[in-house]
Amino acid sequence: MSKIIVIGAQWGDEGKGKIVDWLAEKANIIVRFQGGHNAGHTIVVGKKEFKLSVLPSGILREKKLCIIGNGVVLDPWVLLKEIDTLKKLGVNITKNNLIISSSISLILPIHSIIDNLRESKSGKKLIGTTGRGIGPAYEDKIARRSLRLYDLNDEKLVEEKVRLIVDHHNIWLKSFNYKLVDANEIIENILSISNKIICYADEVWDILDKHNTKDSKILYEGAQGIMLDIDHGTYPYVTSSNTVSGQAFTGSGSSLKNINKILGVIKAYSTRVGSGPFPTEDDGEDGQNLGELGKEFGTVTGRKRRCGWLDLIQLKKSITVSGITNLAITKLDVLDSFNIIKVCIGYKIGEIKYTSFSMDLINKGNLKPIYKTFPGWLSNTYGITEYNLLPNKAKAYLKYIEKSLKCPIDLISTGPDRKNLIKINE
Repeated sequence: MSKIIVIGAQWGDEGKGKIVDWLAEKANIIVRFQGGHNAGHTIVVGKKEFKLSVLPSGILREKKLCIIGNGVVLDPWVLLKEIDTLKKLGVNITKNNLIISSSISLILPIHSIIDNLRESKSGKKLIGTTGRGIGPAYEDKIARRSLRLYDLNDEKLVEEKVRLIVDHHNIWLKSFNYKLVDANEIIENILSISNKIICYADEVWDILDKHNTKDSKILYEGAQGIMLDIDHGTYPYVTSSNTVSGQAFTGSGSSLKNINKILGVIKAYSTRVGSGPFPTEDDGEDGQNLGELGKEFGTVTGRKRRCGWLDLIQLKKSITVSGITNLAITKLDVLDSFNIIKVCIGYKIGEIKYTSFSMDLINKGNLKPIYKTFPGWLSNTYGITEYNLLPNKAKAYLKYIEKSLKCPIDLISTGPDRKNLIKINE
């Protein structure tokens, strides 16, 4: 292991946090490179459950350096709250194990206001945003007016930038007769916590370059999933950042050298939060059972996830656009009680069949999945840690996925605890 990128290959919520946590044991550095606190990673260690939305999952491992890269947008208040929560659970966080890119763009309270108001005005065309201000913060970044972490060293610059941001967004708030935001209040609040945040700031690109020279083991942790990528996902029902593997480099300043593996994390079935096309969604009893057995509620929002069957056509696109070399499959145990298990191998509209995930096709409302069915194994796989102990029918299901996607399976998760893991390829 020199450099490994871990990304979600579906619509997010694939269980990346647990996989990253396990891989982090052998890594020196763990890097978050995109998204914001709309990410939700749940990790179970013994009797403790850790819910992370900002910090890299590797923060739960001792003597690891965790980095939040420039590709992330950061809510400083959420970060401080998460740090405080982890400290109460016995996780100590200092500059020795956490570094934040000095050029990271900050999420301000006005961004969340804009985010939620826009969603409320969308009517039936809801994007499904978490309302955390992620999108508006990225917009300010692209428009070259965002407040960056290193700006906190200059109070005058903070005042100028916050006023610029607030003046811009207040025009829109005024058009909807919404209460205008007071720039002075934001300025006062951000300056009151600036010393607690700026202490983690550093030049991440330089730190990573030095560790590359040392041949340190670096783990890049993605958030959300490829189908939520702003360019390659189910636009416009996507997140506001690139979630594909290439973002690991632009979102951290790291070089392209020495990538050993791009690990795509998938569930043994499919889920999605919010609006947007979902070809294999099951609105019936099976979908309901998947949700109940899989405890499918968002870590960040608490929203119920839409559930359905594994979609090989969708996964083939994810593997292609992100260069995924290996797979990790989570929640296999959720399928233990199903008599029949379905896998989507194509789509059809009327009598016409399709085997490609094109957005023009996926957006059509009369699209139907074509399924291959497998007999369920109807036995307990929960907590199994050896591949040979899996039921033969579960192995057949996994082998079909592997063969169809032409991508080897490295890891199989059989429960929420970090110990509930089958390791096929180290």
